[in-house]
Amino acid sequence: MGKNYVDIEDDQGGVLRYRKHANGRGLVAHGAKVAASARVEAGAYIEPNARVLDGARIAAGAWIEPGAVIGPGAVIDANAHIGPEAAVGAKAKIGVRSHVGRGAQVASGSLIGDDERILDGEKIATDQRGFRLAA
Repeated sequence: MGKNYVDIEDDQGGVLRYRKHANGRGLVAHGAKVAASARVEAGAYIEPNARVLDGARIAAGAWIEPGAVIGPGAVIDANAHIGPEAAVGAKAKIGVRSHVGRGAQVASGSLIGDDERILDGEKIATDQRGFRLAA
């Protein structure tokens, strides 16, 4: 049996240790909290101080930055990027290659399509078809 962690050097020369999540083998940094029922697919990264709650699914290539919170049952699709301190509500879906900016908030149940960009600090709510609702 191989080791269950990976050490990666950051841009400043520091080393971060990531463990492989039991459900999907994605990489979870020391200090991040990921529910056992969440799925973190291989090739996904969860950075320090991020939280991924029950039943959330993080697809391959997705990147969850420090301090971000992914709500229960939320889906972060392939190669999506969730910025630092951003929040994705329960059962929200973030599409392929979409970017959620620093401190942005995506309301529960919202649908963010593929290749969309949510600006830093922006608050978004959509219906089930992805049409934006008035704030």
